[in-house]
Amino acid sequence: MSIETIIDEIHARRIFDSRGLDTIEVEVSTYGGFGSAGAPAGKSTGKFEVVSYPDGGVSKAVKLVSRLVPPKLIGMNADEQEAIDQLLCKIDGSANLSKIGGNTSIAISLAVAEAAASSHGIPLFQHLGGVAATELPHPLGNVLGGGKHAGGKAPDIQEFLAIPVKAGSFTQAAESNILVHRSVRERIEKVDGTFTGGKGDEGAWAPNLGNEEALEIVCSSCEDVSRELGVEVRAALDVASSSLWDAKAEKYVYPRDGVSRDQGEQIEYIRGLVEQYDLAYVEDPLHEEDFEGFAELCRGVKNCLICGDDLFTTNIERLSKGISLGSANSIIIKPNQIGTLTGALKAVRLAKSVGYIPVLSHRSGETVDVHPAHLAVGLRCPIIKTGVIGGERLAKINELIRIEETLGSAARLAELKA
Repeated sequence: MSIETIIDEIHARRIFDSRGLDTIEVEVSTYGGFGSAGAPAGKSTGKFEVVSYPDGGVSKAVKLVSRLVPPKLIGMNADEQEAIDQLLCKIDGSANLSKIGGNTSIAISLAVAEAAASSHGIPLFQHLGGVAATELPHPLGNVLGGGKHAGGKAPDIQEFLAIPVKAGSFTQAAESNILVHRSVRERIEKVDGTFTGGKGDEGAWAPNLGNEEALEIVCSSCEDVSRELGVEVRAALDVASSSLWDAKAEKYVYPRDGVSRDQGEQIEYIRGLVEQYDLAYVEDPLHEEDFEGFAELCRGVKNCLICGDDLFTTNIERLSKGISLGSANSIIIKPNQIGTLTGALKAVRLAKSVGYIPVLSHRSGETVDVHPAHLAVGLRCPIIKTGVIGGERLAKINELIRIEETLGSAARLAELKA
């Protein structure tokens, strides 16, 4: 064991995320390296995620890190990621990380990984994935938004996305999404005279439009950019159906469109959208406990990823249930949902072992950290969901451009099959 990777200092502080809300940042120093990580936060969160912070919030979490964590971690080897992550769970002692908080533990976990990479003088993606980590993910970007990320008279569906499924490079794919985002605004201005350029939490346009009006615009913009650049860009959705689900009425309520749908009607509605608009990806088309409805939808669509976010919450027990029922063919990977890098890695490995596509994802409340870019490459996730514009989103995009340049001729976009 090299002394260079021995942890010798841990420090936590309170910072602010892209929504101006406070979050935690942790710094880990080894004798030969340094790492830091800030924790993101979601607004549309699944109820099966670990608890973000202990009672007392971020300030309490910072105090707990200062008091409880250094005596346990200082002197450990930063290369022993799984042992450190297990110790974090032991320090917490609860089933859902409610004592120190999942955001606290993931910030420590990622800072340790970065410090280990720094100690070895290699980038984080290579530390995680080795020299074989040469595939770049396809960027999945939010270009028009509604639901909890926008509010007002915006669409009910939370995210209308674009994904370049065929492009010459990651850089070209990222540019494609930027051009789609730009085209979407131009089209909105032609049909919504009240539009003033408002955006949601992730930088997606938030117009006064119905759901299918919005989808028509996004699909048309994808087609325009595909022709212009000679790539293939397809539309996608994050329905965030748990936000629409009325458990008492057992209906999905679409207030903007003035429509309610039961489970069967929701399945048929989503299936119809997939077929009519040739959607490449649909996330959370049903609520977070409807494994059977997910499975029925999966059986009825082709050439489209049906992805579970709130359904799975990066949790291998929930993912295992989904696999046994055939509930999806893709999973969102949000490390702070499970609280440790090791937990996220286990979910990726299980997903890939059965042919599910893991999608490494940001959160709506983000920091400028670039860890998601390195995790997508290092964990070999074929898709990264990380927004299109905005400093905290472009931080990840630009880091992937740098990684692509670093890899040189070895770099290639990951193979993507629905």
